[in-house]
Amino acid sequence: MNWAYLGLIPFRDALELQKRLVALRKAGRIDDTLLLLQHPPVITLGVRGRDEHVLAPRAWLAQQGVEVVRTERGGDVTYHGPGQLVGYPIIDLAGYRKDVGWYVSTIASVIVDVLAEIGVSGVYEPSTPGVWVGNDKVAAIGARIEGWVTYHGFGLNVAPDMAHWQWIVPCGIPDRGVTSIAQLSGRAVNVNDMLEPVVRGFGRAFGVAMRELSPGELEAKEYLASSLRSDIILRAGE
Repeated sequence: MNWAYLGLIPFRDALELQKRLVALRKAGRIDDTLLLLQHPPVITLGVRGRDEHVLAPRAWLAQQGVEVVRTERGGDVTYHGPGQLVGYPIIDLAGYRKDVGWYVSTIASVIVDVLAEIGVSGVYEPSTPGVWVGNDKVAAIGARIEGWVTYHGFGLNVAPDMAHWQWIVPCGIPDRGVTSIAQLSGRAVNVNDMLEPVVRGFGRAFGVAMRELSPGELEAKEYLASSLRSDIILRAGE
């Protein structure tokens, strides 16, 4: 499985990239690929997302530069922002198991193992897809699968501004909270610290070798639409 860290990428650009990769994966032109990145502040609503779960006024959010985007992923409403590690696996499940439940639980197992490495006990709850520590969610999972090829994925709260979750009802669950690795561990941590554990966890969970794509390989393999190449190549090379 190939993987690449793309830095800070606007949500809509990352979605365009995912759809391009899904088409390439369906055509057999690329291998399974894990994109890791961060987003500027954005609120997304899944197929079950309810508008009333966005609590902050849309006009105010727009003034703050926060987009609200409805998407085709599963789930309700969630927030992405700097300090959160977002993972978008583009995987053909025909090579593993054609089982949505297995796929989501496997993604969750990666995050549970990453937390265990830092001494935090996380639990996957299938009824509210994500990883929880006590009453607080530390990672949300929302997938889309077309022709057994996956996209969208997970958001692991490493050290984001947790106050931003006050803008929404996280995952449409009003009586539970959210947390981050920084809060749970009580120490300074950043997204870069989590890249190696997450990549290693994916290799272990899916039983594959993980190969990092260089910026040049991203372009040479036609991963990137021309409109995205310059920005993403620059960020991936940082």
